Amino acid sequence: MKVTGRGGRKLSVAGIVAYRTGHRPRIIYRTMLHRGRKGEPRGFAEPHFTALIDAAHQHLGGPIVLVWDGLPAHRSKKMRALIAARPWLRVYQLPGYAPELNPVENMWSSLKRGLANLAHGTINDLLRTTKKRLKAMQYRPALATGFLGSSGLKPP
Repeated sequence: MKVTGRGGRKLSVAGIVAYRTGHRPRIIYRTMLHRGRKGEPRGFAEPHFTALIDAAHQHLGGPIVLVWDGLPAHRSKKMRALIAARPWLRVYQLPGYAPELNPVENMWSSLKRGLANLAHGTINDLLRTTKKRLKAMQYRPALATGFLGSSGLKPP
């Protein structure tokens, strides 16, 4: 397989491992492809994270308690205003460096292990494989339960 080495391309993935009492755990994610074009977002920013949280709210059908890491976009003034505009959302910040407390870190670790040693010809191949792996994770609720459980956030 021919692998292109052109720089400037980047795949970003944001996700949530969630549960609602009485329902199976869910994995909700979004991908963003940066092709190096001028004016194109290079990664997730506050509006993108907000759209993901809104999608989770719609999927879960109730209030959300969000626990997330210290990514600068999660702590920004703009993000705080977006959070304040959502009365159904309560956010708790994880300590400075505590990946073991973040269930999403376990999800990323599992995804990366599944992508290891694969040579993708193009960024589109990588995107397709990533989406395929994440979709497979969505259909395995035991994985989401494990991601939550390993962080100490076991579903009731």
